[in-house]
Amino acid sequence: MPILVMKFGGTSVATLDRIKRAAKRVGLEVAKGYDVIVIVSAMAGKTNELVGWVEETSPLFDAREYDAVVSSGENVTAGLMALTLQEMDIPARSWQGWQVPLLTTSTHSSARIEDIPPENILRKFGEGMKVAVIAGFQGVSPEGRITTLGRGGSDTSAVAFAAAFNAERCDIYTDVDGVYTTDPRICEKARKLDKIAFEEMLELASLGAKVLQTRSVELAMRYKVRLRVLSSFEEPSDTAGTLVCDEEEIMESKVVAGVAHSRDEAKLTLLSVADRPGIAASIFTALSDANVNVDMIVQNIAENERTDMTFSCPTNQVARAETALAEMKAAGKVNYSELVADTNVCKISVVGIGMRSHTGVAAKMFQVLSNENINIKVITTSEIKISVLIDRKYMELAVQALHDAFELDKAA
Repeated sequence: MPILVMKFGGTSVATLDRIKRAAKRVGLEVAKGYDVIVIVSAMAGKTNELVGWVEETSPLFDAREYDAVVSSGENVTAGLMALTLQEMDIPARSWQGWQVPLLTTSTHSSARIEDIPPENILRKFGEGMKVAVIAGFQGVSPEGRITTLGRGGSDTSAVAFAAAFNAERCDIYTDVDGVYTTDPRICEKARKLDKIAFEEMLELASLGAKVLQTRSVELAMRYKVRLRVLSSFEEPSDTAGTLVCDEEEIMESKVVAGVAHSRDEAKLTLLSVADRPGIAASIFTALSDANVNVDMIVQNIAENERTDMTFSCPTNQVARAETALAEMKAAGKVNYSELVADTNVCKISVVGIGMRSHTGVAAKMFQVLSNENINIKVITTSEIKISVLIDRKYMELAVQALHDAFELDKAA
């Protein structure tokens, strides 16, 4: 039998009624002849509640026990989903990560998947089980302890199972009906995409689009897992949602596929840094050790063997960055005259695989922002992406103007 993976997020299983609704969708796929692997998240809000209980009980918690507690939300959902399917006369069984087993590293709360041996579940399919309901977000370490994959890890679980079982497709059910050209809450002209290439989705996910977790898209691209993002609140349809696939499956696409934004960005500038070999390595190693997620980096032309160095990071990591750099300066490892932090910026990006073969995208983007009197503070580019930092107060204006300029409301 062909295998289909279906993943249901927290909002899709938030109540017993929603679990029943999701189970009916599973039943439709079983009726089509699929053996189905269902990956479930915890019911909406449950993981936050469990994390809160851990932090209230033990502020300096043991990461192993943290994983034991926060993974329990998925276990509850898996059991309830299996019971619901059984009530529908569909042979189903729930599985926790260690029962599969989903083998991970020992890094608790952010473990990486190492292997998913398929034998146990395939044997049960062979014995007549039609649906394996698996608790997402969790696995088991080499020491036999429960691990979790980090927030949003159920998406990663789903793609990993699709790869391990050579599934025909991996359907991600959520509270949105697909991937849009930009955030519909900001731009009313945002259009749902029928298809989007893995690389485009990876860039959009990493740049602020919340539809899919970045790690799940990376896995899907590596193993060529066809992903479909769709809403669990709309009527089932073969054409529903957005298919995330190899670019060879997309006949014709626009030069720019979407406009992404990240609101909570900060720009930090080190003034008058020594311009010598190794200084950048020292600075960014220290920031990495402090778990500061650095993104855009710009270094000015040196004068008198001194230079200015600018980088961006999330606003909630600014204090961490300032502390790490101050400690380096105090220890004599790096010398700079001043660290200037601007926490009122945002990142705007245009993404599209068509940029590989088309010129003028950057010029058009910059001209559009200029026409709106929006000053660009930092620019970075890749093969299929152009990102800029601008004042946060212009974020919505920039997104709308760029969406209109690249005519993203119109199909290719």
